[in-house]
Amino acid sequence: MSLSPPAFARDPATAAYYHQRAAEYDEWYLGQGLYRDRERPGWGAEVDHIVGLVAQLPAARTLDVACGSGFLTRHLRGVVVGADQSSAMVALTQRRLPRGVAIVADALALPFADHAFDRILTGHFYGHLPDQERAAFLAEARRLAGELIVIDSALRPGIEPEQWQERTLNDGSRHRVYKRYLTGRQLADELGGQVLFDGTWFVAAQARWDGAKGAAHTQSPC
Repeated sequence: MSLSPPAFARDPATAAYYHQRAAEYDEWYLGQGLYRDRERPGWGAEVDHIVGLVAQLPAARTLDVACGSGFLTRHLRGVVVGADQSSAMVALTQRRLPRGVAIVADALALPFADHAFDRILTGHFYGHLPDQERAAFLAEARRLAGELIVIDSALRPGIEPEQWQERTLNDGSRHRVYKRYLTGRQLADELGGQVLFDGTWFVAAQARWDGAKGAAHTQSPC
């Protein structure tokens, strides 16, 4: 049954949450702060695996949509642009891209010409989008590039695949966020592509169209 989520990419409350979260965003990846005592067996190895997957992608003109703090963006090779709705996130990413650029932008109406990039990458953005916004994002990806790589959160036993979450930041503030969890096969099917990674914590999939050249470096789950 659908949870009837509101628009995510353009929701002011969601934007405020991620803007406020910018300085502590990496703590989720690194197991620090509020995440220090969480039981996440194999988490560190899978983070390393996802970083390695991104780092081994062939050099290309790549746009990282909803780049966040640039935790993954900085490992891309080639001409790299990061885009995020939060100026605080963009500032963090820009510091990590000495030879690239990060901009504030609407992920569903990106300010670039058709076919401006070879590849679109997005990490932990797709799984927050309700149906209409997923369709809009995928249309933008197809307009801008011949390849799309999506990294997101894996569906695990005991986890509802679609849910509302209450999230707490270091200052104690609480925020309500819509989230989907996916299997690698489900993500690949939604993109019309192939599974790149199907782990306990992370999934990744790639779609290519318009005769895009090259292939992502695929790896087995940790």
